[in-house]
Amino acid sequence: MQGQPTERFQRGTVSFVRRDNRLRPRLQRTWDAHHQRWVLDVPRVQASMSVAPGYLLDPVRDFGRVAPLVVEIGSGTGDAIVQGALARPGTNFLAVEVYRPGLALTVAKIVRHDLTNIRLVHADALQVLEHMLGWGSAAEVWVFFADPWHKNRHHKRRLVNPGFAELTASRLALGGTLRLATDWADYARQMRDVLAACGSLSNPYAELTPPSPGGAVSVDLETGFAPRFEGRVMTRFEQKALASGRTIYDLELRRA
Repeated sequence: MQGQPTERFQRGTVSFVRRDNRLRPRLQRTWDAHHQRWVLDVPRVQASMSVAPGYLLDPVRDFGRVAPLVVEIGSGTGDAIVQGALARPGTNFLAVEVYRPGLALTVAKIVRHDLTNIRLVHADALQVLEHMLGWGSAAEVWVFFADPWHKNRHHKRRLVNPGFAELTASRLALGGTLRLATDWADYARQMRDVLAACGSLSNPYAELTPPSPGGAVSVDLETGFAPRFEGRVMTRFEQKALASGRTIYDLELRRA
């Protein structure tokens, strides 16, 4: 699965950094025994996190059935997507993650709960959205606690930008839902405003302030956020954020 990055892929700004992919011995044994069943073997274009153009997710081939599809971008150790798969056995779930230890822990949870409705892909999320998912193929897309890249000089690496909004909207079925959560207020407002500018998405929680004397309509800094998504399991990361006094912001948008 590993390869040498192409020049094009290396020059593109990505929203992740490469980390240590080594596994502890017990987790390595679980990975070796089970990953071939649950982790999709996608073709690459040299770069290890790429997806070859033309390779589409096939629900019958990859899941053994046709069912509504939920895609989690940055699934981490799998807490949210495993909980979702347990609660919604009639739904197919696709976990997208670049860090192998997170994928391995997700595989371990799949095996522990004897789940059959999750598949994983070890790839860059934008590559998955662009090449693996067809137009209108996803009922929901989840992005929970993406790296906020909080320094100003790193904001260009944030996942949620206008290009991401348009691409993700095109992969959602009509009426499909994009769900996001973050504990970083600046990123929450940026995500809200970027997604509000996408004509293919609508925010049922958006509220406009009255026009100013000059006639301009503005969005209040604290409007547009949704109630906490009940399907998002409380993780240790979120507990630590709350314990540190940070606010959790949820966003929910629909494919118009």
